[in-house]
Amino acid sequence: MSVAPLKRFAILDDYQGVALSLGPWDKLPKGVEITVFRDTITDHAALVERLKPFDAILAMRERTPFPRALIEALPNLRLIITTGGRNRSIDAAACAERGVVFCGTGTSGDPTADLTWGLILSLARDIPRQQEALRAGRWQTHIGLGLEGKTLGVIGLGKLGGRVAKIGQAFGMKVLAWSTNLTEERAAEIGATRVDKATLLREADVVTLHLILSDRSRNTITAPDLALMKPSAFIVNTSRGPLIEQAALIAALQAGRIAGAGLDVFDIEPMPTDHPILTTPNTVLTPHLGYVTEQNYRTYYEVAVAATNAFLAGAPIGVIKP
Repeated sequence: MSVAPLKRFAILDDYQGVALSLGPWDKLPKGVEITVFRDTITDHAALVERLKPFDAILAMRERTPFPRALIEALPNLRLIITTGGRNRSIDAAACAERGVVFCGTGTSGDPTADLTWGLILSLARDIPRQQEALRAGRWQTHIGLGLEGKTLGVIGLGKLGGRVAKIGQAFGMKVLAWSTNLTEERAAEIGATRVDKATLLREADVVTLHLILSDRSRNTITAPDLALMKPSAFIVNTSRGPLIEQAALIAALQAGRIAGAGLDVFDIEPMPTDHPILTTPNTVLTPHLGYVTEQNYRTYYEVAVAATNAFLAGAPIGVIKP
């Protein structure tokens, strides 16, 4: 059974300005007015004022959180779609209580694994600084680290962590793995050795994090954990910034207690221009690009259109429940 038509559809946080060109928006019913916003608003009152007219919203991952207070302040909202299969920054319970249908789109492949290895290789072979030196007229200013025979420590051996581990094996690396719920069977399936966290941190030449952020996983890596790492080791985070205690990481890098960090995620996003990590030595930093690929975006927008039409037909798809 169909429902009342949608009038105004908002696409949020389109940083690259590609949403309209990458999505099949012409498949939406005529009369749906689409508005695209390219910036992120963090002020609650200003955000309410912006979003109040819309009855459908497409959120790009966690760029704009939707806590209960925001959802309850949007009287016209009937449908919210998040790109990706889940979004912990949107209050699913509040949506259900308000009668707002909350859907996800899924993803295309595991592009964050690509970026993880881009960061690892950039750190190990000093690629960003070597390019900078070459452009400035200097030749071979640093000796890189070969990965073959080194140890990769994977924290979180789920779908993404398992893929990263397999690539490490292809480089000839020994793979150690740990998480609070990792089993011997899962480690054996991937070809990794299950160890405790302290052992992983002491032995790994590269530590990479692949956990879902939760109250339990927040600050998985703290100052004492960083102190266990080799001075020659790198740490990489393409999952969520708060998995690592940011101040402790900055202090360790500034003191040279670890060799470097590759970070795609941060405690504040978008990052303010005066964030201290920007001037911290021995870092390779990217602006949360793990999921930012053309294939992923096309999937997001294609499924968002399908989810909108399914909602209008009275048979929602990809519904995320509390």
